[in-house]
Amino acid sequence: MKVIAAMSGGVDSAVAAARVIDAGHEVVGIHLALSRKSHADTAGSRGCCTLDDARDARRVADMLGIPFYVWDFSERFAADVIDDFVSEYEQGRTPNPCLRCNEQIKFSAVLDRALAMDFDAVATGHYARIEHGLDGVELHRAVDSDKDQSYVLGVLRADQLEHAIFPLGDDLKSTVRLEAEERGLLVARKPDSHDICFIPDGDTAGFLEGRLGRSPGQIVDVATGAVLAEHNGTFGFTIGQRRGLRISQPADDGAPRYVVDIDITTRQVTVGPPELLDIRGIEGIRPIWAGAALGATPVSVMAQVRAHGHPVPALAWIRGGRLIVDLCEPIRGLARGQAVVLYDGTRVLGSATVDVTQPVSVPRDSVVPDSASGTVAELIAHGSA
Repeated sequence: MKVIAAMSGGVDSAVAAARVIDAGHEVVGIHLALSRKSHADTAGSRGCCTLDDARDARRVADMLGIPFYVWDFSERFAADVIDDFVSEYEQGRTPNPCLRCNEQIKFSAVLDRALAMDFDAVATGHYARIEHGLDGVELHRAVDSDKDQSYVLGVLRADQLEHAIFPLGDDLKSTVRLEAEERGLLVARKPDSHDICFIPDGDTAGFLEGRLGRSPGQIVDVATGAVLAEHNGTFGFTIGQRRGLRISQPADDGAPRYVVDIDITTRQVTVGPPELLDIRGIEGIRPIWAGAALGATPVSVMAQVRAHGHPVPALAWIRGGRLIVDLCEPIRGLARGQAVVLYDGTRVLGSATVDVTQPVSVPRDSVVPDSASGTVAELIAHGSA
């Protein structure tokens, strides 16, 4: 096969490219230029896809003896990922830019270009597994649970998975680093990236304030209605946040406060005890399926709402084009704009963007009626979302 190896400049994509070459495929290495400036001089920065990473990727490609090109997707990345990130926060949601990048850039723009150039597949260093079942291609969790990236790949469609290669899914990260050393790859000990690549200093609130400007509001106690502090914009907060609230007045019981609600209309951030963050239901928009779509009948699944979170058992079904998830045990601190990814064992079924969350205070029998005709949206009249 003719394969595009997406090379980030890190150890994982380097070993993935080497393995695809070993498998006898015709390989061309590419690096995605998502930013036109280097963040190498940013103290503590461990982002990805910078000019410095491009240089590392090129040197690895030279060592592997494959052609190498830089594909400039900076304009599309700015529009589809950065602008979307800012817009979501402006609307009081908390997006996951890595999922959006995988969806819009790495497995949409890149794959579309690769197929247009008569390549057969795109290989990446993601830790996930592709299997071929009776119903076609399947996306599964990686063997290394600590590095598993199936959650951030939950935005991929079945037709995209048919052209995806994940060579690292059956190995531990330690094995991959050892292999890179044995191959003499210069990135063998390069640290993993973990920052948002376009916010290399980690100051998300500062980045958003620079894009959106200040929009002052108040931080209010949910129990007493007392104003506890002022803020520069609701974009600086997310549901479940505890740190950075700058509240000097302690709660009556001395317990810590968490962000439990964000109102962009009044610019009010409400804080309260952690138990108010417990939810038992999710309504998701923009469902994406890695295989056959769910229908109107509830099915048993495992639901995961964070990249390295603990999946919980749930019932899930589709109602009016929306994904309804009834959790069998509560999840704490889920914000609108995040993703819920559904699993059947290790297999990814699909995902959706969280639009409504249902608190545990709403009776469960109002969530899943016998005919599966209930939705979380219908519960808003009974409680809060």
